[in-house]
Amino acid sequence: MSKTTRRPLSVYLERKSLLMLALGFSSGLPFLLVANTLGYWLRDEGTSLAAIGFITWCGLAWTFKFLWAPLIDRASAPFLSAFGRRRSWMLLTQAIIGAGLMVMGTLGLSHGLVVLGIVALVIAIAGASQDVVVDAWRIESARDTEELGLLTSCYTFGYRTALLATEAIILIVASRIGWSASYICYGFLVAIGMTACLLAKEPVRVAAPASKDTDAPIWTARGLFDAVTGPLIQFFKTYGATGLLMLVAISLFQIPNFFMGPMTNPLYHDIGLTKDMVGAVRGTFGLAAVFAGVAAGGFICLKLGYMRALMVGGTAQIIGTMLYAVLPYAHDPVTFAAIMAADNFSIALAGVTLVTYMSSLTTLGYTATQYALLSSVYTVFGKFLKGFSGLAVQTLAVDYGLMKAYAIFFIIAGLIGIPAILLFLLLASQRPGTAVTTKG
Repeated sequence: MSKTTRRPLSVYLERKSLLMLALGFSSGLPFLLVANTLGYWLRDEGTSLAAIGFITWCGLAWTFKFLWAPLIDRASAPFLSAFGRRRSWMLLTQAIIGAGLMVMGTLGLSHGLVVLGIVALVIAIAGASQDVVVDAWRIESARDTEELGLLTSCYTFGYRTALLATEAIILIVASRIGWSASYICYGFLVAIGMTACLLAKEPVRVAAPASKDTDAPIWTARGLFDAVTGPLIQFFKTYGATGLLMLVAISLFQIPNFFMGPMTNPLYHDIGLTKDMVGAVRGTFGLAAVFAGVAAGGFICLKLGYMRALMVGGTAQIIGTMLYAVLPYAHDPVTFAAIMAADNFSIALAGVTLVTYMSSLTTLGYTATQYALLSSVYTVFGKFLKGFSGLAVQTLAVDYGLMKAYAIFFIIAGLIGIPAILLFLLLASQRPGTAVTTKG
């Protein structure tokens, strides 16, 4: 019996686990503040649904982070090299995020939507960069696959806690002190991640590039070529043609969550739910459901294997998304709480299974770049489509009315998750012997 199985509580309280929890919180902090929660603020100010959908394209920074991930993989942040390659980038990106949130709060909409969107984009780029380095720290700090699962679970707990804080607690805060002051306060919360970074140790498993003859400095032509192409070459060398199918399946997996996300807060606004009610439900039933989903995700990954766990998570995500079609017609507190809890559980469950699967596919020496590529792939279609979510609802509303348009939209958002499940079924049927069927 493993150490984790014998002492499940104690391993979550170890120093590395607690630091991973805090770094996960830091990673999750900016994500909704420049996306769905920003949409709630904008809807309160009378911004159109189409504009709210388009501004979520700031989140495309998380999709294109693989473009600068090679730099993070091979060099330390400017002026902070004394902290090590991973920690130097953590500190730099966290400082930018904290300052950016305070600027957003200070400016508000007084200088127009474009200026606010530019600041949000800067925060998104810093947040995406922070994710690259935190993911690398998580993978490289793990002693073995068992500890990788533990750290992934801790990371997810922290990340999901940050999401709840930025989509639930902030609503309660904003209803009392206003959106601008709330964003300034959340800027100070970045100190949690910076403290964890200072207390963390630089990973000893930051290996040299996987190819022994490509360890030239990144500022040379040879080093730059390897930093950019090496991760891809190594990935397809490991998985062959099947790797392309894996990337497609990953890219489609969380489209339901991304596509429906920008329209949940406007829906709450338009059906008359108060910020206090939404925040209270998210912070109670929603929070409990997230933790249950994270725990269930880790459990089924161990019991069913990566592939079967992905199919369970994907199916749950589809159902959770489609349940929102009920809210335009039945939004009493009990129904609202039940739907939100089901959705949060399913998203957390699906998220853990996907993160664990993607983490298992990386190669030391290219950890940051390969994981950045994989996590970029899983967001590319969803983050592009979410920009049209508001336009989709507005277009449907012309023929069906706003409430029925919302219902149709959430049903469609759920159904577009089916192709990913079919692709993972195909991958699960592949011949054993590769990481595609590991534990599956």
